[in-house]
Amino acid sequence: MAFLRCRRDPCGVICLVLTYFSVFYADYVVIQYVLIPAYADSVWGMLHGSLFNLILLLLLACHSKAVFSDPGMVPLPDTALDFSDLRSQSSRMNERGCEGWTVCSRCETYRPPRAHHCRVCQRCIRRMDHHCPWINNCVGELNQKYFIQFLFYTGVASLYSMVLVVWAWVWRIRNEREGDADKEGDESPSKHLIVAHYLILLVESVLFGVFVMVIFYDQLISIITDETPIEQMKNRLMIRDRSSSFSSSPSSPKLALLREVFGRGSVFCWLLPLHSNPPSAGGIIYSALPDYDV
Repeated sequence: MAFLRCRRDPCGVICLVLTYFSVFYADYVVIQYVLIPAYADSVWGMLHGSLFNLILLLLLACHSKAVFSDPGMVPLPDTALDFSDLRSQSSRMNERGCEGWTVCSRCETYRPPRAHHCRVCQRCIRRMDHHCPWINNCVGELNQKYFIQFLFYTGVASLYSMVLVVWAWVWRIRNEREGDADKEGDESPSKHLIVAHYLILLVESVLFGVFVMVIFYDQLISIITDETPIEQMKNRLMIRDRSSSFSSSPSSPKLALLREVFGRGSVFCWLLPLHSNPPSAGGIIYSALPDYDV
């Protein structure tokens, strides 16, 4: 893969390991301690197990796409830029209709509008939202769809596991009250182990569920307002002039902005980690360099 430099971040590697460990642990507890004891002789056990594992499969697929996909890295030029002629180059950019193009002194390249430099990836990312350690990659123009899908399925899996654990816990308490007092002494060690797994999974589901739902909401707000968190911060601090802002006008349709991220196909396909056409800004797909001679 071309994005190995993103994986040198120790925090990102730890978050990746923690993510996969949490997913497989949740699957183990739900199957071994929830579905098998409570639905051993029922078709509901197979139904819940298949549905829960399908959600986890989509979660892992979206997470893998977000990790390994190009977030929208600006290509590096074949030759180094001449920064001594930067002022005249910028004026020619404005004359030829390339407003918004800037020069990154770290990458030593021209970058298109709304692109920002990531200090972790050490590259400029088109429409960079933020660098997420949970995917050990930037969230940018080309992988934001997969990141949002990962958040959605994580929230669904967290809610589903909470419901299953609570139901299994109630079922276990009800069975104990109905007359298993003779076996209580023999089953006490395993019962404590089961309760410990239930508590750990509940805490994990609540923490991850609330966390991803908050981020999921922020992602949707940034899409329908057509303003990344970096742009919001700059606008609030009045660093960037409002006249040169690339945020959409209030009359811009929200559905069109969503289709720019999730693709122009069926809305049902928005839930699947399928490849879609590269997003564009104003109908223009960004290239590596502006339209003039360097």
